[in-house]
Parts: sequence; structure tokens; C-alpha cells
Amino acid sequence: MPGVRARSRIDLVAPGVTRLQRAGVNCYLVESPDGVILIDGGLPGMWSLLERALRALDAGPGDVQAVLLTHGHFDHVGMCERLFSEYRRRSHVHELDRELARHPYRYRRESSPLRYPFRYPKALLTLGPMTAAGALWVEGVKARTDVRNGEPMDVPGAPVPIWTPGHTDGHCAFHLPDRGVVFTGDALVTLDPYTGRTGPRLVARAATADVEANLLSLRKIADTDAALVLPGHGLPYAAGARSAVAEALRAGAA
Repeated sequence: MPGVRARSRIDLVAPGVTRLQRAGVNCYLVESPDGVILIDGGLPGMWSLLERALRALDAGPGDVQAVLLTHGHFDHVGMCERLFSEYRRRSHVHELDRELARHPYRYRRESSPLRYPFRYPKALLTLGPMTAAGALWVEGVKARTDVRNGEPMDVPGAPVPIWTPGHTDGHCAFHLPDRGVVFTGDALVTLDPYTGRTGPRLVARAATADVEANLLSLRKIADTDAALVLPGHGLPYAAGARSAVAEALRAGAA
């Protein structure tokens, strides 16, 4: 439906997990008895969504204990610097994405993005609204590099990072084993912003550093056996991580 991806949404997608969506970009608030964290920092234009979602939890931006970054691309760090400068809330990223988080437009890709809107016109339904949400004016963030494969984070909920390189060198998914949830970032999405295609898949080569490495990383997501897959772009996938990975392997990357 034209314009559907331009709409902003706040959805409770699992007990204690709230999805914030604008222009096909997702980030997630995760509640635990000891506090609330944010998985990914979205786009600058998602700030009002963040405030609304937190108000529903009787909280505000200063109550966000940490931002865990799946990777450092511009559409995942858009609110991070504001959270730090105004509330001293730190972001956390894998060491290999430290510089990318600071300079979120300087990334490797396998293909030029310029041809995609011509080849895949449906992409304009996402790329245009992303621009309106501030995609061209993102400040980088100096994130802590304490996201390490397999070591539960010392933050509320104790998500377990899963190093899933390919989309970027330091890309990590985050697993909540006790809740059966995995946040896949852009290692596996259900909406490719560069083509407009939906269903489990990789992000196009226009924004992926190493497609072959990304494909190999998918097995780590499958091995979580999570019941619910929450991607960086697109709708939640409730048929399980193994099914999502099987579909993504068939779809590949454009």
C-alpha cells in the first residue's frame, strides 16, 4: 500500500518488548525488572516515538539505561548522540564497528546504491520517508566497545551478543534466551529498504559489506532457536529463527 512505510508505529511485540517503527526502520525498547534498554538508535526523526513509548512505561529518555547497537550504520545510531549529550546515556557496539558508529556514512558496500531506485521503484516508498526522518543528517556517536560475542551484556535484561559479520564487520545480533527473542539488526531483515521486497532476506549489496560472510552468519541466528525474530527493518517474524534463516538463504541479497 503506498505510503504505508512512512507511518510511524509503536507496537508491543512481545512481553516487555516494544517496537518503534518509522520509514521501515525499527528499534526496540526492552523492559526488565532492573530497567529499560534500547536496541539500536533508529533515525533522528524517531525521537518523538521514543518519548511516547517511554511515557507509556511511566519513563522518559533519561531512564534508558543503555543503547545496544547491532551495528553502526546511520539508520541505527540516529538518536544515540542526543541520548548521550542530553541524558548521558551511553551506546555500546562491537569493537569492529567503533569507527563506523562515529562516522556512520563511511561504510563498505558491494554495489553502488544509485541504481537501486531505478531497478526497484518500490524502494522509494522507504527511502523517501527515511530521508524525511533525518537519514541524511545523522550525527555519529562515540560508543563503548564492550559488545563481545557470547558474553551477556551488563545491562538490564542481559542480552547475549551474537557476532554476525557480513552486513558490517562488527555486526551483532542480540539474543534474549529466557524470552525466546532474537534481535537480528540487519543481518536478517523482513524488509529490504533498497528494493522494497519483504520477507526474510539480506539487505541489498548496496549497504552490505560482505554478502558471503553475511550468509555464513545466518546459521548463528538459526542456532538460537528463538521463537520470535525482530529485525532492523520490516515486520516481526513469529515462525522462528530457523524458518526465517531458511527463507533468507533462499532469498539471498539483491
